[in-house]
Amino acid sequence: MTTNTGKDGRAFPDGLRERWREESVASVWRRPSDWYHPAVDALALAVLDDADPTGPAWELGQARGEYGVGLGEALDDLVCLYRSTGRPTPPMDAVRALGEGWSDAQAALVTTGSCVDPETGLPTRQYLGVRLAEAYLRAEEADLDAAMLHGLAVVDVAAGPVTGLVRAARSAVVGAALRDTFGTGHPMATLGGGVFVVLTSVGSDVDGRLADLRAQVARRCSDVDVRSATRQPVRLWVEPLPATHAEAVLRLDRLSRPEPWTGVPRPSTGS
Repeated sequence: MTTNTGKDGRAFPDGLRERWREESVASVWRRPSDWYHPAVDALALAVLDDADPTGPAWELGQARGEYGVGLGEALDDLVCLYRSTGRPTPPMDAVRALGEGWSDAQAALVTTGSCVDPETGLPTRQYLGVRLAEAYLRAEEADLDAAMLHGLAVVDVAAGPVTGLVRAARSAVVGAALRDTFGTGHPMATLGGGVFVVLTSVGSDVDGRLADLRAQVARRCSDVDVRSATRQPVRLWVEPLPATHAEAVLRLDRLSRPEPWTGVPRPSTGS
């Protein structure tokens, strides 16, 4: 049997890399010429050997991040590897390691606000998409529908179009209220235009938290201009997760409201 040689000199059965690439390019990968990186070899070997995949997955995630590949695309590619070896989903430790490697590679972008919204201090929609992927994998491992474990709490504070300092102040108010209400245990993100979303857990008193959030936002809107730009009361609702991660990402797209940046200075994100 012919073999391909990994970057550490070990060989693995010829065809695995090709099966992985073909699966990925046919379903999730956008630019076939950019797919290969030497880091794929170490991860493929770890999967074949039933070895710990976290180190190689972290390296591949870092490589994907450095080359500008989106985290969702990188995670979908990881799923394609495991499918190519007859396994339906990757283990959570591999998913987490790849995400951490990607995040480390993106650290410079994070500090300039590319993955964190500069007005709210909350993560962006792309980050929440990654956390959603983890939620769907956990549900699949438990043989449950994701909607049985999680929901999407949607927060709409906009009372109409607003720009400049008032928008920034409103965003800061809501970001602080969300962090105080939900804490770090519930992934959240800004979707733009005064719309925010939180990945909630079923049975975690979501209704009570949303009531607290509404009260916090009202209390924090002491500035007259900010209060006039903030919906009173804040519009809140919970949407069940759809059947698949791809559908959940599309749901975020549908809920998003782009900011009216035209002609408006963006907030400073540092150098």
